[in-house]
Amino acid sequence: MTNETRVPTRMGDGAFVYLTRSEIRADLVAGSEAAAKRAKTPLLSDHEIDHLLDIYASPLRFIGVDVGDEIVLSCDGTGMKTHATRIQDLQTYEQWMGADLLELCVGDYSLKVVRTILAYEAQYMHDAQLATIAPLQYGVMPNLGLYSKPDGPCENWNELLPQGRIPEARAAAEQAVEMAVVDMVNLADSQWEAGADAIDWDTTGASGDPEFLAALRATRIIRDKYPDFGVQLGMAGEFVLGMHGQLEWEGVRLAGLWPREQLLLAQKAGATMFGPVVNINTGKSLAWNMARAIALIKPCMEVATIPVHPNAGMGVGGVPMFVHLPSDAVCRAAKSFVELLHVDGL
Repeated sequence: MTNETRVPTRMGDGAFVYLTRSEIRADLVAGSEAAAKRAKTPLLSDHEIDHLLDIYASPLRFIGVDVGDEIVLSCDGTGMKTHATRIQDLQTYEQWMGADLLELCVGDYSLKVVRTILAYEAQYMHDAQLATIAPLQYGVMPNLGLYSKPDGPCENWNELLPQGRIPEARAAAEQAVEMAVVDMVNLADSQWEAGADAIDWDTTGASGDPEFLAALRATRIIRDKYPDFGVQLGMAGEFVLGMHGQLEWEGVRLAGLWPREQLLLAQKAGATMFGPVVNINTGKSLAWNMARAIALIKPCMEVATIPVHPNAGMGVGGVPMFVHLPSDAVCRAAKSFVELLHVDGL
């Protein structure tokens, strides 16, 4: 029996749980070890564990960083959060919530959908720029899966792979990459002309290594054409899935890359901001999840030459997989990233 006081904390699904400081510390150590085992990252130091312990064992409802340690926030999807017009939504984020960066997008948020309304979206970007002050980017998900049947022209590699038709699946994914790169560059062309400040490839790699390859190739083309145009590259997961398995970018195999290696390629491609992702394990405590996230992203900070904005939202970055994010969990995740990793933003 222990006489330690139990403090309220949360699990990865957002459920409240009461743990002692010793139990929370054990979870922090276990989370660090889980990252080291899978990604071969260094273990968090005792000092880092103790710092996280002070954050996650605090009984305070809300916590934050010290005055002067605030960082910028880059938000995705800020043009579709309310029932107002998209421009009014952007103005709300800017003037009411104090957003540092705004993003125009459509509700579907997929590249293949936006390709059919480029002129309309360019006009809307132009009008939105006249109504807002903060930097305004255009965001889409590459969402390579929509290029496969029944939604697109390519054969569906997710159907071919279980049939053992590996060459056909790879060929279909490669065909989709070529189409997506063209669409990404065309989107950037139209948004550049409309006055956009940047393009955001959101949840890159959701369809595995082919989708990551498409984003890298398109980013290189766009940055060569428009040196002053920002490209934010945010990942879909901590680990690049090998849906193809043999794709490379400048001699580096894409399947199996962890955040540090993802960042290095994003930098070489010309990205101006990188968003690493660490997925939530809903069956573990937030302390376990945050220690694992810190351990996986820490190697990025040692080699980054561009701003690093870890994804800290629903189901990623130490934030519960829950539709209405509990503020006590979000503020702890933000404080952890700022104070332990000194990230450039979130």
